[in-house]
Amino acid sequence: MEAALLRGAQWIKRSSSCFLKAQNIRHASTKQRALRLPETLRSIIETCATGDSVTASGWVRSVRIQKRIAFAEIADGSTLRGIQVIIDDPQMASKLTTGCSVEISGNLAESPGREQSKEIQATKISIIGKADAESYPLQKKRHTLEFLREIGHLRPRSQTIGAVTRLRDHAETGLHKFFHDNEFVRIHTPALTANDCEGGGETFAVTTLGSENPATDFFGKKVNLTVSGQLHLEVFAGAFKRVYNFNQAFRAEPSQTGRHLSEFWMVEGECAFVKDLETLIDVEESMVRSTTQYLVDNAGNDLDFFLHKNDSLTRLVKRLTDTEPYACISYTEAIDILQRADEKVKFSFKPQWGKDLQSEHERYLATTHFCGPVFVTDYPADIKSFYMLPNPDSRTVACTDLLVPGPCELLGGSLREHSYGRLKEKIEGLGFEQGSLDWYLDMRKYGSTPHGGFGMGFERYIQMLTGLDSVRDLISFPRHAGRCQY
Repeated sequence: MEAALLRGAQWIKRSSSCFLKAQNIRHASTKQRALRLPETLRSIIETCATGDSVTASGWVRSVRIQKRIAFAEIADGSTLRGIQVIIDDPQMASKLTTGCSVEISGNLAESPGREQSKEIQATKISIIGKADAESYPLQKKRHTLEFLREIGHLRPRSQTIGAVTRLRDHAETGLHKFFHDNEFVRIHTPALTANDCEGGGETFAVTTLGSENPATDFFGKKVNLTVSGQLHLEVFAGAFKRVYNFNQAFRAEPSQTGRHLSEFWMVEGECAFVKDLETLIDVEESMVRSTTQYLVDNAGNDLDFFLHKNDSLTRLVKRLTDTEPYACISYTEAIDILQRADEKVKFSFKPQWGKDLQSEHERYLATTHFCGPVFVTDYPADIKSFYMLPNPDSRTVACTDLLVPGPCELLGGSLREHSYGRLKEKIEGLGFEQGSLDWYLDMRKYGSTPHGGFGMGFERYIQMLTGLDSVRDLISFPRHAGRCQY
């Protein structure tokens, strides 16, 4: 008995010792793995005091050498305007060229200039990577966005694309914050799918063989890149009340307008136990308002870069973030407004009940008539997707589009058909591949609930806030018909 107790005490002692050693190792490891990354210009400007000795690294945007002094502007993507470097010895600056990468040591000083609060008085300059001054395409002059698209490997260094990139980053953070604050769970929906959610057939086929017989291909069936994660989100909305995704989507649309891309990003949400369209509209409106307010609070400099001297954009941002509900009309009311306006406007496409709204119609409603965001609800069933819930009139469906100045249609959503019988009839009537949507139907057999969801094009959201004409300037590497550079 005493021997057993002794062995037990020894075991406890050894276990405690191992535990303490493990704790010490973890603590030591934490200290050893402290981040030692070079400071960003943003952190130097915001946290360092005047007179501090600093080391900054980045890429030279411009160099101006005078007889007794030289000026250089360097940027590293963390701020809109970078930071100005004062070089008392022009000889020290003689090897600097626009585009080269540098490391600069010096003292931080207050800047007399209006565009920056601080500057660096350089004491040492090291060129990390040279750039040929004659061939470097991004000189200190105004470049068109079309030109920047031709040098996609260098355009992130431009001020406009830099501001867009930071806005995208903050907007994504704002979206995630909204969903998490409201108890949505993020779902990673697949890029590869056997279904065409929209039923339009504008999909990219995925193949490893180039064979016309899908049965002999990698998956043994026809597979394409997803046009939307909605159907897969609905799967999880059968187990989680609130879900969302933020994924790439792919559409083989030949359109060459500034509103379409072949590869783009979408945020989509689905909510279970939602019985009326008004509840869904509240979620959509809150998402847009909350995310835009997050940008105002956290990306003010980059947002102001686009709002500067643009009163209409400034008013739009104010409207998007104020507490007054966005305008909301039915499709039938929209057609009536457009038909009355057509007497003066003379639309290229005559507004007619039963026909989809054209871009010019959407633009008139959002930009001219309402001068801000407007929800249009209850479209005719014949021009909307098979999964939308019919209204009691049987002519229209419980859906909505949010129209805004700029990109026109920003997001679309609807209540989903949750009846097995009605949905089965619709699918069979549309000619989907036999059995391809059996799994989607099957969900309606086991605890189906009223539910609804929506999708918003992320590039269109950024386009609305920046006022830029083309979504090709709002994504890192644009892909569209006839264009897949890099």
